[in-house]
This record gives sequence, C-alpha cells and structure tokens, in this order.
Amino acid sequence: MIRPGLTFKLSILLACIGVLASGATGYYTYRANRTMLVNEAGQSLLTSTELLGQRFSAAIDDVGADALVLASLPSTANVVQTDNGLGANAPREQLAQVYASFMVHHPEDLQIRLITRKHYGLELIRFDRDADGLMRVEGNSLQEKGQFAYVFDTLAFSPGRIYTSPITVNHEYGTHAAEGKPTLRLGTPIADASGTVVGVVIIDIDLAGLLNRLQSDLPSDYRFYLANEWGDFLVHPDASKTFGFDKGRRVLMQDSFSATKPLFDQATSEVLLNGLVQPGQAAGQVLAFVRRPFGSSEGSRFIVLGLARPLQDVLSGATQLGNRIIRMVLIFSVLALFLAILFARALTKPLHILAYAATHLFAEHAMETLPLKRTDEIGILARCFDRLRREIKSQMDVLHNKQRELVHLATHDGLTGLPNRMLFMQKIEAAIAEATRREEGLAVLFVDLDRFKQINDQFGHSIGDKVLAAVAHRLTQVLCSADVAARLGGDEFIVLIEGPRSAEAAPGIASRIIGALNEELLIDGHSMTVGASIGISQFPDDGATAEELLLNADAAMYAAKSDGRCAYLRYRDVIEARKLKREQASEGATEGREAEPTA
Repeated sequence: MIRPGLTFKLSILLACIGVLASGATGYYTYRANRTMLVNEAGQSLLTSTELLGQRFSAAIDDVGADALVLASLPSTANVVQTDNGLGANAPREQLAQVYASFMVHHPEDLQIRLITRKHYGLELIRFDRDADGLMRVEGNSLQEKGQFAYVFDTLAFSPGRIYTSPITVNHEYGTHAAEGKPTLRLGTPIADASGTVVGVVIIDIDLAGLLNRLQSDLPSDYRFYLANEWGDFLVHPDASKTFGFDKGRRVLMQDSFSATKPLFDQATSEVLLNGLVQPGQAAGQVLAFVRRPFGSSEGSRFIVLGLARPLQDVLSGATQLGNRIIRMVLIFSVLALFLAILFARALTKPLHILAYAATHLFAEHAMETLPLKRTDEIGILARCFDRLRREIKSQMDVLHNKQRELVHLATHDGLTGLPNRMLFMQKIEAAIAEATRREEGLAVLFVDLDRFKQINDQFGHSIGDKVLAAVAHRLTQVLCSADVAARLGGDEFIVLIEGPRSAEAAPGIASRIIGALNEELLIDGHSMTVGASIGISQFPDDGATAEELLLNADAAMYAAKSDGRCAYLRYRDVIEARKLKREQASEGATEGREAEPTA
C-alpha cells in the first residue's frame, strides 16, 4: 500500500489556504487602510519638515543680512583701519551703539564682534550676552582672534560674501552665556574704499534658542531631529545623544537611521521612513528627513532636519474601523497556526532526523533512526543518504590506511622496516630534551657491519638485502622494548638507549649485539658471518646535540674497526687513548733530546 506523499500533503495545505482566503482578504484590507494612513502622515511630516527647514534657512539668511548691514556702514571700515581698541574713540563708540541695538532686537544673537585684520585679528567692538543681558567687552579684555578659522577664512572672502561656520559647541575663553552652547557663526568681510578687505564682522547665533523658537508651534507628539553636515546629532529627543563630538563620542544620524545616508552623500534631498514598511529603521514611528542648505551666499553648509510621529497616533483613527476585521483575522490566524504546527511537525520530524544523521555522519546510533522504511520521498532520500554514508565511510577508511602507509614509508627504511635517519633524528632530539629535563643520560651505539661488502660482492645484492633484514631482526631481538634501533643507510645501523641505565647498559648491549651478529647466518642455503664494529657516545659527556653524538659514535666505531674488527669502543676511551699517545710521544721526544749531548 502506497502511503500519501508530500504532493498529497501539500494539496491538503493549499485547500486550507483556500478556506482561509476570505479572512485573509479582510486582513489585507485592514492593512491597506493602515498603509494609506501612514503614507498620508509621512507626506504631512515631510511638508512640515521642509517648512521648518525653510524657516531655519530664512532665519540664518536674516542674520547674514544683518552682518552685511553692519559691515557696509561707512564708519565700520574707518574704525577697523584706524583704531587699536584702546582709549577713547568717538567713531568706535557710535558704532558700538549700533551693535548693541542689533543685539537687543535679535535675542538669538549670542555675540557680535568687529575684528580688524591688523593686530593679529584684534577685537575692536564686542558684545556678549550673559545672564543679566548684554555685556560689552572693552580694553585689555579684547582678544586676538586671527588664529581662528572663522576669522582668517572670512578675511579671504570678497566683500559681500557670507562665511558660515560648522555648528560647534562654544568653548572660547570668556564667552559668557555662550560657553558650552551650540553655536553657528556667520561672518562677512569689511572692505575699504579701494575694495581691500580690512576686517570682519562676526555674529554668533544661539542655535538652541533659534531651534526652540522655530519648533515651538509643532504638535506635542512630534519629535524633532537635527544633524550637521557630518551627521552629528544637534537635536535629539534623547539629550544624551546630542553633540557627541564635543563629548568624545560621536553619535551619527546615519548610524541610527541608515536610510538617511544618501542625504549626507547629497544623493537625495528627502527621506521618508515608516514603521510598517521598515520596522528596523523606524520602529513604531513615521519619520521624514530633509537636507537643507543654509548660508545663501555660499550654500556649502547644510543641515538634516527630521520630524517623527508615533505610529500609534497615526493609526488611532483606523483602530475602531478595523476591530471587527482584526477579530476575524485573529480567529483564522489561530486556526492557521494550529494547522501549520501540525503540518510542520509531520514534515520536519524526518528532516530533523536526516539533519542529525548528516552532522553525525559516522555515528551508528544516528543511522539507526533514519526513516529507511518510509515509502515516500523522505524514505527514498533517507535510503540514498544511508548508501552515500556507507560509501564515504569506505572511502575514508581506504584513505586513512593509505595515509598511514605513506607516513610509515616516509619515516621507516623500506628494506628492514626499522626507523630511517629522519625519524631517528626526531627521536634522539626528543630524547635529549627529555634527558636534559630529567638530568639523566642516554647512549648512542653506531653499528657498522664488518664483512657486509664481501658478502655483497660474493653473493650479490639480493642476498645482501636479505642479510640486512636478518641483521635488523637480530638487533630488535637483542634490544629492550624501550631501546630504538634505526638504519642510517648501507650497512650502518644506530641504536638509542635512554634512561639512567644507559651509561652502564651500553657496553653490555654492544657486546650482545656483536655476539648476535657473529652468529652464523643461513641465507638461501648460504652460510655466512657478518660481524660488527660498534662505537659508543654518551650524553652529555660526549656531545650535547644529536649531530655531535652521532659524529662521536661514528669516530669511536672507526677506532674500534682500526683496532680489530668485532669490537666496540666508547668515545671517551678513544679520547683517553689519543691523549695517552700524545703524552708518550711527548715523553719520548724529551728523552731523545736529553740523550743527544751524551752521545
């Protein structure tokens, strides 16, 4: 009997979707109504934001116009050319009254200054706003401002142009009420009769006060955002996020609302966000952002203004209208959820089993739970997966065996099966490190066969190879399991003896090796005796490195071979014998010199 497959189950699911179509239609009607309200709210916010930006630009342009008026007064150029700010000066006092009048009628102005090009940009007239009203700074309290960008940049302008500074927090010395406030500076150059720029007029604007005045008529549920041309928040509902660049941590609008990045790249001039379409960007809000240039003469400065309205307020009118539709949608949603759970459990359970088996590919218990007996598509998939797993396991076993064989071939002699020179050097270096740590010794025995060349020449290389294999076998029989024997090449073998016993055991082991190799060998019906000469070096007396120990053991072996084959010598005995010969030769030479006069 064929059980229903996925096609049948999906058909049942589509039938359920058809039953739920009427409820879904009502739900999406409600959603469409919500979308329409949000779009209308967005357009309204965008219009309000643009209007607010226009009012801001107009207010800045008005301050710029005031600066042009002050700079164009006939007495202004005369004062900046002839005055040094000290002592009585009637034209300066008359001009100061005009500046004071401008400050009285423009409450957003924090400071007005007349600065001459001479005397390192000295302030000639300066009015500050403090807690008690206007304050005039005079005499020695006037400061040199030629090093500030808003002075030397404005001096570089041609007459009639307006310099607009970046929006910053005022930290200049002696700024009175302006200290620590967000400030925008506007400046314009002062020219003499010949058109030469001789000074500047600088007006500092209380940006916070200006913005408070501009947004005073906004609805109470509107939230206002303002950022400078780099994206730093100047106004934010959370006051701790404003002017972050002045507090050592920048909080940028494009980081908080990534969709506004094109505004700062000047790729677009307005952005609309709403929480229905972009919940990640505008969670629970509808927002409108507008890039607005200001400073009419230059246009190089701009701000980004934003207005936000809670999504809940926007959708309040649709709540009652959609109550019945929402109740209907909720009922069908519960039903759809119940069906989805049943279908998902039935469909994904075998898939979970397959996923677990895939992540535990070689675990037998995972394979036992595979739905191999199912007759639908999942059963076919499980059986295919099981066959694939068995094939992979078989291939992996073969690969691991080949890998082990390659490692063995790389580190062992192919003829005798003993470790080769490379593996032996690794073992002796490790043994030296361990002996150094434990403050113990070790011994190296260099074994060279005495009559192998004659055997090779007499019986051929085939017999010679079998002789080497037999020698290796006898070496392993003589040695303990902890000792290491290796073939260096040709008829040379090497033995490593570790531990505290190495010093005393080395001569005895050398004797056993010589005895074993002096025993008769029977190879392919040929009887022969190999014999061996052995040199012994010990760590640390005869060398501190593997190379030194091998070299000294080799030297001792050659000494043993020269003294007579089938013998062993320790390297220290070779050294002592050489020393004794030198002493005897020296004594003989001395006796000869003493006997010469007598003769």
